[in-house]
Amino acid sequence: MSLAYPMQKFQDWFTQQWVIIWGRKINPIDESWLFGPFGNIGSIADDFIVQLAKDEGLVIKRDLTSQGLIPSIEMLNLSDTELNRLSKRVIDFYESTSNYKLGFAVKWNSFFRIFGVLVNTLFSKRIDQLFIPTKNIKESKEVNSEIITLSDPKSNEVKYTVWFRTFKPNGQVIFSGVYSICTLPTGKQCVKTVFPLPKGNVTVIMSPSVGTNGELILDSSGKKFGDAGFYFVLNDSKGNYWSLNHRSFRDKLIISSNDTSVFAEHTQTLWNQRILQFNYEIKPKK
Repeated sequence: MSLAYPMQKFQDWFTQQWVIIWGRKINPIDESWLFGPFGNIGSIADDFIVQLAKDEGLVIKRDLTSQGLIPSIEMLNLSDTELNRLSKRVIDFYESTSNYKLGFAVKWNSFFRIFGVLVNTLFSKRIDQLFIPTKNIKESKEVNSEIITLSDPKSNEVKYTVWFRTFKPNGQVIFSGVYSICTLPTGKQCVKTVFPLPKGNVTVIMSPSVGTNGELILDSSGKKFGDAGFYFVLNDSKGNYWSLNHRSFRDKLIISSNDTSVFAEHTQTLWNQRILQFNYEIKPKK
Protein backbone atom coordinates (compact mmCIF):
# COMPACT_ATOMS: atom_id res chain seq x y z
CA MET A 1 0.00 0.00 0.00
CA SER A 2 1.31 3.46 -0.89
CA LEU A 3 1.77 5.95 1.92
CA ALA A 4 1.73 9.72 2.12
CA TYR A 5 4.94 11.53 3.02
CA PRO A 6 5.38 10.84 6.78
CA MET A 7 7.30 13.89 8.08
CA GLN A 8 4.46 16.39 8.21
CA LYS A 9 1.44 17.41 10.27
CA PHE A 10 -0.92 14.52 10.92
CA GLN A 11 -3.94 16.26 9.39
CA ASP A 12 -2.00 16.83 6.14
CA TRP A 13 -0.79 13.21 6.10
CA PHE A 14 -4.30 11.90 6.82
CA THR A 15 -5.87 13.95 4.02
CA GLN A 16 -3.23 12.80 1.55
CA GLN A 17 -3.67 9.17 2.60
CA TRP A 18 -7.40 9.52 1.99
CA VAL A 19 -6.64 10.71 -1.56
CA ILE A 20 -4.32 7.72 -2.12
CA ILE A 21 -6.92 5.22 -0.88
CA TRP A 22 -9.87 6.61 -2.82
CA GLY A 23 -8.06 8.17 -5.76
CA ARG A 24 -5.93 6.85 -8.60
CA LYS A 25 -2.24 6.78 -9.45
CA ILE A 26 -1.49 9.14 -12.34
CA ASN A 27 1.33 9.84 -14.75
CA PRO A 28 2.52 13.46 -15.18
CA ILE A 29 2.99 12.89 -18.92
CA ASP A 30 -0.36 11.22 -19.59
CA GLU A 31 -2.27 13.68 -17.37
CA SER A 32 -0.30 16.84 -18.17
CA TRP A 33 -3.61 18.77 -18.37
CA LEU A 34 -4.06 18.20 -14.63
CA PHE A 35 -0.62 19.03 -13.27
CA GLY A 36 0.45 22.27 -11.64
CA PRO A 37 2.78 23.55 -8.90
CA PHE A 38 2.94 21.79 -5.53
CA GLY A 39 3.62 23.41 -2.18
CA ASN A 40 6.29 22.49 0.33
CA ILE A 41 5.64 21.38 3.88
CA GLY A 42 4.90 24.40 6.04
CA SER A 43 3.44 27.80 5.16
CA ILE A 44 2.19 28.36 1.61
CA ALA A 45 0.98 32.00 1.21
CA ASP A 46 3.34 33.33 -1.47
CA ASP A 47 6.34 31.28 -0.23
CA PHE A 48 5.74 28.67 -2.92
CA ILE A 49 6.30 31.34 -5.57
CA VAL A 50 9.87 31.96 -4.41
CA GLN A 51 10.62 28.24 -4.27
CA LEU A 52 9.02 27.60 -7.66
CA ALA A 53 11.07 30.38 -9.26
CA LYS A 54 14.25 28.98 -7.69
CA ASP A 55 13.52 25.39 -8.77
CA GLU A 56 12.78 26.32 -12.39
CA GLY A 57 15.10 29.29 -12.83
CA LEU A 58 12.30 31.81 -13.35
CA VAL A 59 12.05 35.54 -12.70
CA ILE A 60 9.34 36.86 -10.35
CA LYS A 61 7.55 40.07 -11.32
CA ARG A 62 5.20 41.81 -8.90
CA ASP A 63 3.19 45.04 -8.77
CA LEU A 64 2.33 44.67 -12.44
CA THR A 65 -0.07 46.83 -14.43
CA SER A 66 -2.37 45.61 -17.21
CA GLN A 67 -1.51 41.98 -16.41
CA GLY A 68 -4.35 39.52 -16.87
CA LEU A 69 -5.20 36.11 -15.52
CA ILE A 70 -5.07 34.90 -19.11
CA PRO A 71 -3.27 36.53 -22.07
CA SER A 72 -6.32 36.47 -24.33
CA ILE A 73 -9.97 35.51 -23.93
CA GLU A 74 -9.70 33.81 -27.32
CA MET A 75 -7.71 31.04 -25.61
CA LEU A 76 -11.04 29.78 -24.20
CA ASN A 77 -11.96 28.72 -27.73
CA LEU A 78 -15.50 30.06 -27.46
CA SER A 79 -17.71 30.06 -30.53
CA ASP A 80 -17.87 33.24 -32.61
CA THR A 81 -21.43 33.78 -31.40
CA GLU A 82 -20.43 33.47 -27.74
CA LEU A 83 -17.35 35.64 -28.16
CA ASN A 84 -19.35 38.41 -29.83
CA ARG A 85 -21.97 38.25 -27.06
CA LEU A 86 -19.47 38.23 -24.19
CA SER A 87 -19.29 41.48 -22.21
CA LYS A 88 -16.29 43.61 -23.30
CA ARG A 89 -15.76 44.70 -19.70
CA VAL A 90 -15.58 41.07 -18.55
CA ILE A 91 -13.04 40.42 -21.29
CA ASP A 92 -10.97 43.41 -20.13
CA PHE A 93 -11.06 42.16 -16.53
CA TYR A 94 -9.63 38.76 -17.49
CA GLU A 95 -7.02 40.23 -19.82
CA SER A 96 -6.02 43.16 -17.52
CA THR A 97 -6.89 41.89 -14.03
CA SER A 98 -4.25 43.94 -12.22
CA ASN A 99 -6.04 47.13 -13.30
CA TYR A 100 -9.03 46.26 -11.10
CA LYS A 101 -9.75 46.35 -7.37
CA LEU A 102 -11.95 43.83 -5.56
CA GLY A 103 -14.49 43.79 -2.79
CA PHE A 104 -16.36 40.70 -1.66
CA ALA A 105 -19.21 39.52 0.52
CA VAL A 106 -19.73 35.99 1.87
CA LYS A 107 -22.96 34.11 2.59
CA TRP A 108 -22.75 30.68 4.25
CA ASN A 109 -25.27 27.89 4.45
CA SER A 110 -25.49 27.71 8.26
CA PHE A 111 -25.41 23.88 8.18
CA PHE A 112 -21.99 23.82 6.50
CA ARG A 113 -20.38 26.68 8.41
CA ILE A 114 -18.90 24.31 11.00
CA PHE A 115 -16.92 22.62 8.21
CA GLY A 116 -15.48 26.00 7.30
CA VAL A 117 -14.40 26.52 10.90
CA LEU A 118 -12.71 23.10 10.95
CA VAL A 119 -10.88 23.68 7.67
CA ASN A 120 -9.64 27.10 8.82
CA THR A 121 -8.52 25.71 12.19
CA LEU A 122 -6.83 22.54 10.94
CA PHE A 123 -5.38 23.80 7.67
CA SER A 124 -5.94 27.32 6.37
CA LYS A 125 -4.56 29.46 9.20
CA ARG A 126 -1.48 27.24 9.54
CA ILE A 127 -0.54 27.03 5.87
CA ASP A 128 -1.79 30.51 4.87
CA GLN A 129 -3.98 29.24 2.05
CA LEU A 130 -7.71 28.97 1.27
CA PHE A 131 -8.86 30.92 4.33
CA ILE A 132 -12.59 31.70 4.08
CA PRO A 133 -14.18 33.99 6.70
CA THR A 134 -16.75 31.90 8.56
CA LYS A 135 -19.03 34.79 9.42
CA ASN A 136 -21.41 36.14 6.81
CA ILE A 137 -20.19 39.40 5.29
CA LYS A 138 -23.17 41.34 3.97
CA GLU A 139 -21.45 44.56 2.94
CA SER A 140 -18.59 44.23 0.49
CA LYS A 141 -15.13 44.23 2.14
CA GLU A 142 -12.03 45.21 0.19
CA VAL A 143 -9.60 42.49 -0.83
CA ASN A 144 -5.94 43.06 -1.60
CA SER A 145 -5.48 41.69 -5.11
CA GLU A 146 -2.11 41.19 -6.82
CA ILE A 147 -1.12 39.50 -10.06
CA ILE A 148 2.35 37.91 -9.91
CA THR A 149 4.11 36.35 -12.89
CA LEU A 150 7.01 33.92 -13.15
CA SER A 151 8.85 34.28 -16.44
CA ASP A 152 11.67 32.65 -18.36
CA PRO A 153 14.67 35.05 -18.04
CA LYS A 154 15.81 34.43 -21.65
CA SER A 155 12.57 34.52 -23.61
CA ASN A 156 10.63 36.67 -21.10
CA GLU A 157 7.73 34.27 -21.66
CA VAL A 158 5.31 34.03 -18.71
CA LYS A 159 5.19 30.45 -17.44
CA TYR A 160 3.01 30.94 -14.36
CA THR A 161 0.44 33.60 -13.45
CA VAL A 162 -0.48 33.80 -9.76
CA TRP A 163 -3.50 35.64 -8.37
CA PHE A 164 -2.66 36.45 -4.76
CA ARG A 165 -5.60 37.66 -2.68
CA THR A 166 -5.64 38.61 0.99
CA PHE A 167 -8.42 39.83 3.26
CA LYS A 168 -7.62 43.50 3.84
CA PRO A 169 -8.84 43.78 7.47
CA ASN A 170 -6.34 41.17 8.77
CA GLY A 171 -4.00 40.27 5.90
CA GLN A 172 -5.07 36.61 5.92
CA VAL A 173 -4.49 34.82 2.62
CA ILE A 174 -7.82 33.92 1.02
CA PHE A 175 -6.59 32.45 -2.26
CA SER A 176 -3.08 31.99 -3.62
CA GLY A 177 -3.66 30.30 -6.97
CA VAL A 178 -1.92 29.70 -10.29
CA TYR A 179 -4.19 30.46 -13.26
CA SER A 180 -3.91 29.04 -16.77
CA ILE A 181 -5.84 27.51 -19.66
CA CYS A 182 -5.74 23.73 -20.04
CA THR A 183 -6.96 21.34 -22.71
CA LEU A 184 -8.91 18.36 -21.37
CA PRO A 185 -8.55 14.88 -22.93
CA THR A 186 -11.81 15.63 -24.79
CA GLY A 187 -10.20 18.66 -26.44
CA LYS A 188 -12.27 21.14 -24.40
CA GLN A 189 -10.47 24.36 -23.38
CA CYS A 190 -10.98 25.21 -19.70
CA VAL A 191 -9.81 27.63 -17.04
CA LYS A 192 -7.52 25.85 -14.57
CA THR A 193 -6.70 27.16 -11.09
CA VAL A 194 -4.08 25.40 -8.96
CA PHE A 195 -3.94 26.08 -5.21
CA PRO A 196 -0.64 24.67 -3.85
CA LEU A 197 -0.81 22.68 -0.62
CA PRO A 198 1.89 20.74 1.29
CA LYS A 199 3.17 17.96 -1.03
CA GLY A 200 0.33 18.58 -3.48
CA ASN A 201 -2.44 20.91 -4.57
CA VAL A 202 -6.13 21.43 -5.16
CA THR A 203 -6.84 21.93 -8.85
CA VAL A 204 -10.17 23.35 -10.01
CA ILE A 205 -10.94 23.05 -13.72
CA MET A 206 -13.90 25.04 -15.01
CA SER A 207 -15.62 24.81 -18.38
CA PRO A 208 -16.49 28.19 -19.97
CA SER A 209 -19.69 29.31 -21.66
CA VAL A 210 -21.45 32.62 -22.28
CA GLY A 211 -24.91 33.48 -20.97
CA THR A 212 -27.70 35.26 -22.80
CA ASN A 213 -26.80 38.62 -21.21
CA GLY A 214 -23.10 38.43 -22.06
CA GLU A 215 -21.98 36.97 -18.75
CA LEU A 216 -19.07 34.52 -18.61
CA ILE A 217 -20.05 31.26 -16.89
CA LEU A 218 -17.31 28.97 -15.51
CA ASP A 219 -18.54 25.61 -14.21
CA SER A 220 -16.64 22.67 -12.66
CA SER A 221 -19.59 20.24 -12.92
CA GLY A 222 -17.93 17.35 -14.72
CA LYS A 223 -19.15 13.75 -14.65
CA LYS A 224 -15.91 11.76 -14.65
CA PHE A 225 -12.13 11.91 -14.28
CA GLY A 226 -10.85 13.95 -17.21
CA ASP A 227 -13.80 16.36 -17.21
CA ALA A 228 -13.99 19.77 -15.60
CA GLY A 229 -14.02 19.29 -11.83
CA PHE A 230 -12.41 19.55 -8.41
CA TYR A 231 -9.22 17.50 -8.08
CA PHE A 232 -6.79 16.73 -5.28
CA VAL A 233 -3.29 15.99 -6.62
CA LEU A 234 -0.34 14.86 -4.49
CA ASN A 235 3.09 13.28 -4.34
CA ASP A 236 3.49 10.27 -1.99
CA SER A 237 6.48 9.10 0.07
CA LYS A 238 7.99 7.22 -2.91
CA GLY A 239 7.53 10.00 -5.45
CA ASN A 240 4.39 8.57 -7.06
CA TYR A 241 1.58 10.90 -8.10
CA TRP A 242 -2.07 10.47 -7.10
CA SER A 243 -5.30 12.28 -7.81
CA LEU A 244 -8.87 12.20 -6.53
CA ASN A 245 -11.69 13.77 -8.53
CA HIS A 246 -14.22 14.93 -5.91
CA ARG A 247 -17.31 15.00 -8.15
CA SER A 248 -19.70 15.93 -5.33
CA PHE A 249 -17.90 19.25 -4.74
CA ARG A 250 -18.59 21.85 -7.44
CA ASP A 251 -17.78 25.47 -8.20
CA LYS A 252 -19.75 27.79 -10.43
CA LEU A 253 -18.66 31.31 -11.26
CA ILE A 254 -20.82 33.83 -13.12
CA ILE A 255 -19.05 37.04 -14.17
CA SER A 256 -21.26 39.86 -15.43
CA SER A 257 -20.98 43.64 -15.80
CA ASN A 258 -22.73 46.97 -16.08
CA ASP A 259 -21.47 50.32 -17.39
CA THR A 260 -19.02 50.86 -14.51
CA SER A 261 -18.26 47.57 -12.76
CA VAL A 262 -17.82 43.83 -13.05
CA PHE A 263 -19.69 41.47 -10.72
CA ALA A 264 -18.87 37.87 -9.92
CA GLU A 265 -21.10 35.36 -8.16
CA HIS A 266 -19.11 32.34 -7.00
CA THR A 267 -21.14 29.44 -5.60
CA GLN A 268 -19.73 26.26 -4.05
CA THR A 269 -21.94 23.21 -3.58
CA LEU A 270 -21.53 19.78 -2.01
CA TRP A 271 -23.96 16.95 -2.86
CA ASN A 272 -26.02 19.59 -4.73
CA GLN A 273 -26.40 21.65 -1.55
CA ARG A 274 -25.04 25.18 -1.47
CA ILE A 275 -22.14 25.53 0.97
CA LEU A 276 -21.40 29.21 0.52
CA GLN A 277 -21.55 32.02 -1.99
CA PHE A 278 -19.09 34.81 -2.70
CA ASN A 279 -20.25 38.01 -4.33
CA TYR A 280 -17.45 40.10 -5.81
CA GLU A 281 -17.70 43.73 -6.84
CA ILE A 282 -14.85 44.54 -9.22
CA LYS A 283 -14.06 48.10 -10.23
CA PRO A 284 -11.28 49.72 -12.25
CA LYS A 285 -8.50 51.24 -10.17
CA LYS A 286 -8.30 55.00 -10.34
